Parts: sequence; structure tokens; C-alpha cells
Amino acid sequence: MLTVNLGPLPVPISLLLLMVALLVAAGVGRQVGRGQHTGIFNILTDMLIAAVLVARLAFVAVWFDTYRVTPWSILDIRDGGFTPWAGMAAALLVAVWRGWRRAALRKPLALGLAAGALVWGAMFGAILMMDNTALPKVSLTTLAGEPADLAALAAGKPMVVNLWASWCPPCRREMPVLAAAQKQETGVSFVFANQGEDGKTAQHYLDAARLDLANVLLDPGASIGREVGSMALPTTLFYDANGRLIDTHLGELSAASLASKLNQLRSRTNLSN
Repeated sequence: MLTVNLGPLPVPISLLLLMVALLVAAGVGRQVGRGQHTGIFNILTDMLIAAVLVARLAFVAVWFDTYRVTPWSILDIRDGGFTPWAGMAAALLVAVWRGWRRAALRKPLALGLAAGALVWGAMFGAILMMDNTALPKVSLTTLAGEPADLAALAAGKPMVVNLWASWCPPCRREMPVLAAAQKQETGVSFVFANQGEDGKTAQHYLDAARLDLANVLLDPGASIGREVGSMALPTTLFYDANGRLIDTHLGELSAASLASKLNQLRSRTNLSN
């Protein structure tokens, strides 16, 4: 499961888990510190801000040569370009600093963070147990109407499956990045699975955008999206050479975030061989 629908809005499950964990941490911290009228919500907020900023800066530093071409894209955090370990280190430093400055915060903060981490881990583990990480076996067709199979297109190589639609602005913005990667990354199979549109609509968009893509398929019933639990577009799925889902990306990919995902894909594929 990658997203949950809150009304008409698909929300990434990772974001929902984080918000629940933060609320649990804040609630436990408030309960533990109630005798001293001590709460930790403000500290948790500071930790979150520090984590996002440092994780983004660390990612940009690693992929600066890629961002150099379009420096304004550094500010667009929607590409998902973050270095998690750097963000976690920054958040912990904020917690240690605040606890060191005020002794009354130490117990509520420690127990609150422990409770939040426990809840997040339990929910994340439960979702992993329910998720199907195998390459989807769904009925797809080419733009010419011929049947197609993802496993056959993989041909024993890692695979990137991009779920897109012509009406989706972030899908259109990221398509040139994926098109360039398809030409450069010959060791990876790229598949562009159009969700819910007919061949004429998809082909009209590709012609108008002057995109020369291989492996453009039609998924009129959005079967892949349902299979992996994502109703958000664009969604990009990363499978290793054995057909196991090892990474995902919700939203628009930048050149840097795609390069980072492909590096991880190659590393995981080499480890599994």
C-alpha cells in the first residue's frame, strides 16, 4: 500500500504513518510531563523542520552537479530528494540539545520518542507484511492494441515502471527526465504504463510532446495502481532483476531523484545476485 484516500485526496502512506507517530509521541510526552506542565509538541516540530532541511541539503550536496543545470529545482522538495540518515541525525541532535538545556523535558521527550518510534515501526511492519512486492501480473496492451506482459519486457533486467496519464501535469513534467534515462540506462527496462486512457489519447500526447519512448503500454483499468496500492499519479516503481519491488516514488521525479533511485536499484540488484 503506497497511498490512502482521504476523501478525494490520495495521501502517501509514509506521510500518514509519520503524522500518526508524531501525534502519539506528543500525546505520550504530554501525559508523562503533565505534573510539570511540560509538553514536547514544539520540540517535535523543531525536530521535523531540522530533519527536512538537513536531509534535503545533504541530498543536494551529493547530487549538486545534477541540480546545477536547474538550480531553482533545489527548492522543489516534491521530487522526494532527501537523505534519510542525515535528517534523522539532525532530529536527534535537536532532541539532545533541548533535553540538555532543560532537565524536565528529558523523560517526557525520551518516552514520547520511544512510543512514537514503536507505533511507527509496528504500523510500517504490518503494511510490509500485507504488501505484494512481486511484479504485477495484469492485462496490458501496446499502443497498437497488442497484449503485453511486464515480466517479458523485464527480460531478466531491473525494471522501472512509471504510471502516468496525459492529463497529469507532474507526469508531463517528469517525462523528459525518464525518456533521457531510458536512452542512457541500457541495463534497466523502462515501462510507461498509461493509466485509464485509450491509445489515441496517449499517442496524441506523445506526438505533441515529441517524446520517443519505448515500452509505452495501456492500462485502461489502472490495474497496476490498484495492485500496488497507489491511486496517485505519477507513481514510479523500481523492481530488481528478480521482479521484486524494492523502491517506489510518488510524485514528480527530478533528474537527481531518479539518478539516486537508479543507484539504489543497481546496488540492490547486485547484492541479490
